[in-house]
Amino acid sequence: MKIYNSLTNKKEEFKPQKPPQVNIYTCGVTVYDECHIGHARSLYIFDVIRRYLKYRKFKVNFVRNITDIDDKIINRANELKVDWRQLVTKYIDAYYGNLKDLGIEKADSEPRATENIPDMVRYITGLIDKGYAYITGSGVYFSVRKFKGYGKLSGQSIDQMQAGARIEADEEKQDPLDFALWKKSKENEPSWDSPWGKGRPGWHIECSVMSQKFLKTDTLDIHAGGRDLIFPHHENEIAQSEAFAGKRFAKYWIHHGLLTINGRKMAKSLGNFITIKDIFKKYPADALKIFYLQAHYSSPVDFSWEKMEECKSAVERFYVLFDKIERLKTKDQPVPSLSEGRLKTKKNSSFKKKIDKLKEKFIEAMDDNFNTPVALSVLFNIVFMANKVTSPAILLYAKGAILKLSSIFGLSYKKAEVEPEFKAYIAEKIKERNEARKSKDFKKSDSIREELFKLGIILEDTKEGTRWRKV
Repeated sequence: MKIYNSLTNKKEEFKPQKPPQVNIYTCGVTVYDECHIGHARSLYIFDVIRRYLKYRKFKVNFVRNITDIDDKIINRANELKVDWRQLVTKYIDAYYGNLKDLGIEKADSEPRATENIPDMVRYITGLIDKGYAYITGSGVYFSVRKFKGYGKLSGQSIDQMQAGARIEADEEKQDPLDFALWKKSKENEPSWDSPWGKGRPGWHIECSVMSQKFLKTDTLDIHAGGRDLIFPHHENEIAQSEAFAGKRFAKYWIHHGLLTINGRKMAKSLGNFITIKDIFKKYPADALKIFYLQAHYSSPVDFSWEKMEECKSAVERFYVLFDKIERLKTKDQPVPSLSEGRLKTKKNSSFKKKIDKLKEKFIEAMDDNFNTPVALSVLFNIVFMANKVTSPAILLYAKGAILKLSSIFGLSYKKAEVEPEFKAYIAEKIKERNEARKSKDFKKSDSIREELFKLGIILEDTKEGTRWRKV
């Protein structure tokens, strides 16, 4: 298995420190607003990576933090004139609701920053004692120039970074590049006790402390996050963590590309801010997941509603195949398996080998830096092959292969539930349409088909009669 390591800028063989154990940390959400489809991509990508590592028999300890104290949270609470804790509770609940709707598992640990502040205070004290941090009237700062490896993740020199840095008026930093480990609180702001006065931790220190604490190691196997976090967040994490522990902070760094909307950055001011809830008003979770899978995790991805329609249609290809297979199953005539001698025909054997070859291609793709576009194409190739055969045993074997591989992608193929009353209505409309067709009233027949289509129901005329499925 090979992973592209952002630290070395090359693809490397994946060798965790203590196999089969793999320790992964990923930066989670800051809970001051609804999660949007950019957050969903990040959450989903790392869920797939976690699932695949488990599929490959690794024992994964996965930690994803929640930033529940931050300038954005304080500003939003003030803007809405609500207590910051009330705001945090609301959006943490919404976040877990999003995870459930997306079919994404919770992390093994999901620590909150506010629950780990004493550990952060001890960590900052250690950095001061080692000479890497200093105290000012506004808080505690990390001295960037004292850490010799600063810039190794982002590939920037100190001079390049300094050119873009500015000292804010209320700061007493010794150097423009130095970053806050502890911020003294202003009046009426949330605060915690510390040796340097009441205040709150800086953003960067949260991740260093919680990743090492909950993974129980100074060196992580994988640290993951969005490409926009490389500088300054991840660069600062490396500096403070390696200064504190004297060891490499993370062996592999994985960064996903960013998401745009029709070629533009997503922003409320542009009117193109799309929440996870917005998506689920129109599409199933599987459609959104297929949209993400079509692009390699490291690449940027551009969202459009047209692409979502295509992904929705792609999901329906699985529905059609599975419906076909379900119709083969009857109580009186169970579908035989491939292992039964009379089914070991040359044709069946040939199709089975092709499916097995495709399964191998799926693994090869995922072993190659989690190449989901190629792996996803394997699933569609199996669907294409299965639609060309009539052998019940082969069809069941194909479905089994699809479901097994799809579980790595968290694809559930769950159809939206149809109420009994609506089912009865559809049945009545189909009966009415059949009568219209018999009397050659094709205008009425087409009108009924169109009416049901507008309600999200597609009719299919077969030798066995008219069937329907929900779009």
